[in-house]
Order: sequence, then C-alpha cells, then structure tokens
Amino acid sequence: MDTLPTIWFVAIAVLWIGYLLLEGFDLGVGMHMIFSTKNNVQRRVMLNSIGPVWDGNEVWLITAGAATFAAFPFWYASLFSTLYIPLTLVLLGLIFRAVAIEYRGKGATARWRRAWDLALGLGSLVSAFGIGAALALTTTGLPINENGDRVGGPFAWLNGYAILGGLAVVGFCLVHAAAFLGLKTEGSVRENARRFLVRWSPIALLPIVGWVLAVQFINGKTWTWALILVAVVAVVWAWFSARAGREGRAFTGIAVFLLFGASSIFASAFPNVLPSTLSPEFNLTVSNASSGDYTLGVMTVVAAFGLPLVFLYQGWTYWVFRKRVSETHIPDAHVVRAAVLTRES
Repeated sequence: MDTLPTIWFVAIAVLWIGYLLLEGFDLGVGMHMIFSTKNNVQRRVMLNSIGPVWDGNEVWLITAGAATFAAFPFWYASLFSTLYIPLTLVLLGLIFRAVAIEYRGKGATARWRRAWDLALGLGSLVSAFGIGAALALTTTGLPINENGDRVGGPFAWLNGYAILGGLAVVGFCLVHAAAFLGLKTEGSVRENARRFLVRWSPIALLPIVGWVLAVQFINGKTWTWALILVAVVAVVWAWFSARAGREGRAFTGIAVFLLFGASSIFASAFPNVLPSTLSPEFNLTVSNASSGDYTLGVMTVVAAFGLPLVFLYQGWTYWVFRKRVSETHIPDAHVVRAAVLTRES
C-alpha cells in the first residue's frame, strides 16, 4: 500500500476542506455586499466581520497548492496547465478582492465606495466559481493523455461538471456567509442574514448536492453513502436551527455539512487524483502521480511541526476577535489624507 502518498492525499483533502470552511464565508460576504445591504454602514459591518481574518484564511489556499506541487507534481502539472485560463481568472479575482478591501476606505464618495464594493463582490464571485470548477474537474476528470497533457483546445476543460462545481461553491459560499454573518453581527445585518439562510439555502445548496451525487455515482463506494447521510442530517439541522434563531447551531450544521459532503467527494475519487476522460489507463493516481518516499517523508516531518502552529495561531485569532460587530461599532466615515503632502497643500 502507498502509505505516504495516501497520507498526503488525505492531507491535501483536509487543506481544501479547511480552505472552503474558512475562506468560504469571506467569499460569500464579498458577494453579499453587492445585493444584501441597503446602506454603507451595513456594508461596513459586513466588511468588519471578516476584516481581522480574511487574509489569514487565504493561507489555506496557498498551502493546498504548495502541498499538491510538492507531494503530487504530476497532478499539479496536469491540473494547472489544463486549467490555465480559469485559474488565471481566480488569481485576478483574488487580487481584486484584496485591493478592494484595502482601498474601499481610502475615498469618501459614495461612487468610490460602490465601485470597490463591486470589485470585491465580483472578485469573490469569480474566485469562488473558478475554484469550484477546478475542484469539480479534478474529481470528475479532464481530457489528458498518457503523459498527463491536455488533449484539445484551451477550453477543453469547459463542460457541465465545471459549471456545476462553480455554481456549487458559489452557492455554498453565499449560505456559509449568511450563517457567519448571523453569528458575528448584530442588528439589521444579522436579521437579513438569517432571513437569507432560511429562504434561499435549500436552493443555493442544490448544485453542491448535485456535485456530491455525481461523484458518488461515478466512483463512489458503499461506505461513502454514510458520509453523505451525515451531511444531509447536518444541513437539515442547520436549516431548522436558523429558522429558530440559533445562529451558533446553524453555522455548526453548515460546517459539518461541508466537512462530510466534501469528504465523500474526495473519498469517492480515491485513489484517483485526476481521472482522464479519454481512458481509465491515463488516470493519475496517488501511486503514479506522487513524489518519492524521501520527499514525502521530509514533508511529513515538517508538517507535523508546522500545521499545529498554524492551527493554534488561527484559533487564537478567532478567539481574540470573537465578539459580534454592530452598526454602533462603526465610526463615521472620514477622508484619509495622503502621507506625503504636495507643495500646494
């Protein structure tokens, strides 16, 4: 048995689930800022709810990509070269998000703020859709040959599974963000988030349910149905909790839904890391796509010391900023003066 490659396949699955769990509500809050608010103060409440943690959450994406590169270089090379266009769009979306968060407060006009709100929302939407498409394709397959090279043009990756995966992550992020805003805010933002969660989550989560079932029917095992069953129970519990105004339970239920739903996807795909739609003989697996035992052994030792530190640091961050944000905490907007004065000023 390929023990070390299997361990690192599980580790990469954990990193992706951790990324969707933490960055998922960041991306969703960005999208909610386009349509779920009525005034600038409400948007600032939303932005302040993710302000202390959004950049730390993106570490999980970088770590997942770096771990894939080091542990499974053939998987990384085939996936990133085949999905060059959508992953470039993801990168641009993440850049727009970061710049929007930094620059939104640098101007005092409503037009300035609204422009950066759109940049934040659209950047979040593109990023979520692209990441969902990439993850869906790595579990359902891409047109790669025996060398792991793409067969077809630059849009050979574009199919129904890519769109389904993109919609799945976008829908999940919107629901996850509503649960997070219900837990972290007070006042009208909290009420709007709870109302969205109750009214729209049954529809918004349909694509991710479709993705889970599609992978299950393609490669699933009998025991992975148990993971899906737990996910279904969790999301139903979350919906009833949201309806009863129990935000903590609703957020926990959505998190458990993601944990078990995504686990069923990775478990169903195993041992494939990137199936080929041309022939099963061309599939990349944990055996033929992994690095050598020496590399994986060194990575395991480094991860054994490094990952606990990351968990502790992020846990401490969330504990420090655990209180709710309300409109009374938001100071009046003011003009930010340039650090370097011009001759005329």
